[in-house]
Amino acid sequence: MKNVAVVTATRAEYGLLSPVIRHLREHESKDFKVSLIVTGTHLSDQYGMTINDISERIDYKIPVSVNSGTSLNISENQAQALVEFTRLFMKEIFDGILLLGDRYETLAVAIAAGNTGTPVFHMCGGDTTQGALDEWMRHSITKISYLHFVTNEESKKRVIQLGEDPERVFNYGSTGVDNILVMADMTKEEALSSIGLNDCGYVLCTYHPVTMEDGSVDEQIENFLKAITLYPDMQFIVTKSNADKGGARINELLDKAENKIGNIHVYASLGVRRYLSLMKYAQLVLGNSSSGIIETPAFKVPAVNIGDRQKGRLQGVNTVNCGPSAAEIAQAIKTAMSEEHKKLSKTVINPYGDGNASSKIARKITETVMCGRIDLKKKFYDLD
Repeated sequence: MKNVAVVTATRAEYGLLSPVIRHLREHESKDFKVSLIVTGTHLSDQYGMTINDISERIDYKIPVSVNSGTSLNISENQAQALVEFTRLFMKEIFDGILLLGDRYETLAVAIAAGNTGTPVFHMCGGDTTQGALDEWMRHSITKISYLHFVTNEESKKRVIQLGEDPERVFNYGSTGVDNILVMADMTKEEALSSIGLNDCGYVLCTYHPVTMEDGSVDEQIENFLKAITLYPDMQFIVTKSNADKGGARINELLDKAENKIGNIHVYASLGVRRYLSLMKYAQLVLGNSSSGIIETPAFKVPAVNIGDRQKGRLQGVNTVNCGPSAAEIAQAIKTAMSEEHKKLSKTVINPYGDGNASSKIARKITETVMCGRIDLKKKFYDLD
């Protein structure tokens, strides 16, 4: 029997992987199995125990540390993930593992796969986010991987430029677009009441650490909160940060702000269905998460992207970019909520595909594994 594993460590990553998991499992048979491995912040109370939001069958749980206060914490987390996943891949022989993106634990899993001769199938390679450590981690995972599922043509060119064979690089678009078409099915009233809010105008926010900048986390969040307080008539629904270095401090500051500022509502996790449903009806999506760039065009919702964390990422005309100061954020909110920008956002063409990426990715993985001809000897593809 052929056995493909999918690894998820965070809520955001799972949201993008879930439609692929569903389509892969449509191919399950006596000869083909799809295993789901859950790790990272999914298993942490501190980050909302988001394993409870996973609806698919879970085959393995791999607990690892998610401490994120210092660079040493991050390295310790990676080391533990490397050891635990190497142990798993030696015990259970997988014919391929599907990884998404650019997180530090994902890099550790990819190295474990490389050390055990396990083929890696990688989603979202070739993107560029110059303000985060994710940038070099993503490209490192690309070099370990066998199949590449990119989200746009620019990213496809970058993966090939990194020396990967064009015959194994596929641009099927972003699975985030697939999710929108299927999972954003709550009404505005249902989504708001499920988090204890009445019908209102609101902004959906996520703010992650900017790991390649020198500014302190405290200063970044202070500016973010100052800008928010200039809009007292709008409710701000804020999802907590991830487990990057500084993430725990951001969450601590957000919790304190919620107790002081009446129109801020902070949640460890909203779950994919509720998060996307809330995005659908938001006046604006604010922060520095990739979802504000990749998923908002499908809803034609204005977005404000703060700072350099997503610098270089392909975006639609609905996105307003700004610096990290309170004045710049406040002005960007004003611009994004103007009637002129709302009209512009209604015209946005999503650069991340047509909503059929997950079925195509699942089909290609199944075909590749079942043909049994994976050669892991790396040959560098030279550009003409």
